[in-house]
Amino acid sequence: MADAFVPPLHAATLLGPSDPAPFTVHPARGRSPFVLIADHAGQQVPAALADLGLPQAELDRHIGWDIGIAGVTRALAGLLGAWAIEQTYSRLVIDCNRPPGAPGRFAPVSDHTVVPGNQRLDAAAQEARVREIFDPYHQRISAELDARSVAGTRTILIAMHSFTPAMQGVARPWHAGVLYQRDARFAHALLHALQAEGDLVMGDNQPYAVSDATDYAIPVHAEARGLAHVELEIRQDLIADSAGQLAWAQRLARVFNQLEPAFR
Repeated sequence: MADAFVPPLHAATLLGPSDPAPFTVHPARGRSPFVLIADHAGQQVPAALADLGLPQAELDRHIGWDIGIAGVTRALAGLLGAWAIEQTYSRLVIDCNRPPGAPGRFAPVSDHTVVPGNQRLDAAAQEARVREIFDPYHQRISAELDARSVAGTRTILIAMHSFTPAMQGVARPWHAGVLYQRDARFAHALLHALQAEGDLVMGDNQPYAVSDATDYAIPVHAEARGLAHVELEIRQDLIADSAGQLAWAQRLARVFNQLEPAFR
């Protein structure tokens, strides 16, 4: 069941009455330590932005969202009984895992595709996207983590992402990757557990790595709070359909439950 969301009153609102809320929450069933966040789960564009001037085929590509990760996140949350949140809007509207000033926060070009609606954005247009999409999403995560802290509920934060099988013409061999920056405790435990499965090529800070300059969620929600965490990347061709999404959710639920006692 989604949380109710009421956009803040402002003279220059972006989201209209026909636009969906900036996030969907899946409440926890029980006291699972896992919290799942999916910054790039959705591909919606506010009606006022007219699809950013792009055809739907471009929004359907990896530049528009993390293909397959919403289905994995929902299935995994159900198997774990964990709290989860999915961000609704395309990463081309605003990338909800980019800090202020980061390249690509409002990408004018993404993987060779020019984004007409992101050309020469003024400060007011950028601020509207931050105020009505980025801020509510991250404020809801913060509120959940605050409530868990007050209640003394143990938390392991999992940032769910997916990556394209090839980028800039270069194939990516990894089936999945674990990403981290200052604290590799859970990431390395997960890496070793998935390597031990025997059928996966795993990336250690591949195909990306977390940094303060390029990432928001892990530095702000996990590192700053001292939470065990990982940013998990799954290759998109493995989770492009419901069967692949469920298979990965089942694998991850089994492995997470194996690892969880070591993080009590």
